[in-house]
Amino acid sequence: MIHLRSLASLRRHLPKLALSAAGILLCLGLFIVLQAERTYRQERIGQLTMQAHILAATVTAALAFDDRAAAGEYVAALGADPSLRAAAVYKADGSLFAGYRLSVALPLPPVLIPGVAPVEKERMIVTAPVIQNGALLGTVYVRILAEPLSRRLQRYGAIALLAVMASLVAAVLGIGQAALARANAELQKHAADLAEVNRMLEQQIEERERVEETLRQAQKMEAVGQLTGGIAHDFNNLLQVILGNLDVMRSRLPPEDNGLGLKLEAAQRAGERAAVLTAQLLAFARRQPLDARPIEINRLVTGMSNLLHRSLGEAIEIRTRLAPGLWWVSADANQLENALLNLAVNARDAMPGHGTLTIETRNLRLDDDDPALSDRLQTSECVAIEVHDTGTGMSPEVIEKAFEPFFTTKDIGRGTGLGLSQVYGFVKQSGGHIDIVSAPGAGATIRILLPRIADPTGRATLAGRAEPIPHGQEQELILLVEDDANVRMIGLEMLRSLGYRVIEAADGHEALRLLAAEPQVQLLFSDIGLPGGLSGRQLADRVRALRPDLPILLTTGYAHHAISQAGGLSPGIELLGKPFTHAALAQKIRQMLEPGSL
Repeated sequence: MIHLRSLASLRRHLPKLALSAAGILLCLGLFIVLQAERTYRQERIGQLTMQAHILAATVTAALAFDDRAAAGEYVAALGADPSLRAAAVYKADGSLFAGYRLSVALPLPPVLIPGVAPVEKERMIVTAPVIQNGALLGTVYVRILAEPLSRRLQRYGAIALLAVMASLVAAVLGIGQAALARANAELQKHAADLAEVNRMLEQQIEERERVEETLRQAQKMEAVGQLTGGIAHDFNNLLQVILGNLDVMRSRLPPEDNGLGLKLEAAQRAGERAAVLTAQLLAFARRQPLDARPIEINRLVTGMSNLLHRSLGEAIEIRTRLAPGLWWVSADANQLENALLNLAVNARDAMPGHGTLTIETRNLRLDDDDPALSDRLQTSECVAIEVHDTGTGMSPEVIEKAFEPFFTTKDIGRGTGLGLSQVYGFVKQSGGHIDIVSAPGAGATIRILLPRIADPTGRATLAGRAEPIPHGQEQELILLVEDDANVRMIGLEMLRSLGYRVIEAADGHEALRLLAAEPQVQLLFSDIGLPGGLSGRQLADRVRALRPDLPILLTTGYAHHAISQAGGLSPGIELLGKPFTHAALAQKIRQMLEPGSL
């Protein structure tokens, strides 16, 4: 009976229980919906925050380099997220830098105040600062459009559809997460590519600055070289007239000259000093005539031992480290000796009181030692001549100007500033390279690199020694070609005083007519710079075609265009630089007319 009453009571309360259960289930459903909604919103805010921070890290370089195109690509890449409505990058001053909008109806804020997150109705917005090295470069803005309440209630209105909707939401989130992961991977790849491009750009900028500085220095040296070369060339013609006339006057002095000989000798010494200065200018300008021949560097350095000891004095210790099996080079032996002597004297002046000078030679392959330097030389194999001293050293500012003409750190009257510039010009004209390694208080090393040549069959050519002045015979006829009347006059005087018969021409065309009319001519002596469209070098080529056995002696103040661009001198053609002395002219002519006699 009690059991039946209990069942009846249960049946009475069953609607309430059912209603209560339904209410509890509804509340539970609503709780689940609200909890799911809260969780969903937190996740979306977290995703937006992550996207914003990724975008902030990605656009750092674009903001730093003001690259709007790159920033626009990174912002547009976020469009892979279908829930994204807008994204933008703002500069530090709040102005818009790059932006993306899913729809024109969803405008972007024109100005974004850094540190202040904007509030917009029914929209979820996240901002993130763009910081590099502690400095604020700008702000990232990311926005999605939140769903209205009615739509959310419809989606969660029926508990029966909750699982389905949850599955759909999970699927949508999965797809969105996959798309976001792909977008993130693409952004990371773009960031890595951008970092590599930035690194390459920085390297290119550094290389361009180095090349531009080298080009500016080369252009400056070339401009100074053209100026000094032109002046020295014209001055050499004047010195030829002066020194030639002094030579002739000294040869005609009477026994009782009343001191006139001493005056002529003083004038000649002054002229020779001027000739040395012009030779140094021409050497720097790379327009000096060179007599390049195969030489052995070790033999040349050894032969300079006495000269170096006399020039440097007892206080300077001289050491040599000469590598065995040294390769051959082609250079003017006299000029190379002068270059090494100049370097030794400079080293002596940098070692006041005492010191050690070391001359070292060695074979060098530049592709192994210095690949960049090998591009500046004709061959990667060369001979290095290094002159080390234990002196005061040079600062970087002095090294930069060391090879410029008339630059010197010595006191007034102790140097012309042409020594190193002469060495620089000689080395460059010989197809080599020269550089300086030094620091204040650490001494200096000057390195000369000369290209290697194949081993020659003959012996090395070293600097010549003074020989007696040889004279010619009256039957020996010389054709003199010179356009400058004063230089031609002194040339005639010097040749006739040496016992030769001479005929003269003022240009190449006249010389060819005289040569055709006078088959007895035994030597052609011509200046290289001739008027009338036929230079001395071209005249020599024509004469060689007509009379291959005729010796040809060319003279010039410099031979930059006339000889070097023509590929050097052919056999049977010699060169005598201006200003030349009476003795040098005599010896050169006898050497050509009687090979092996001197």
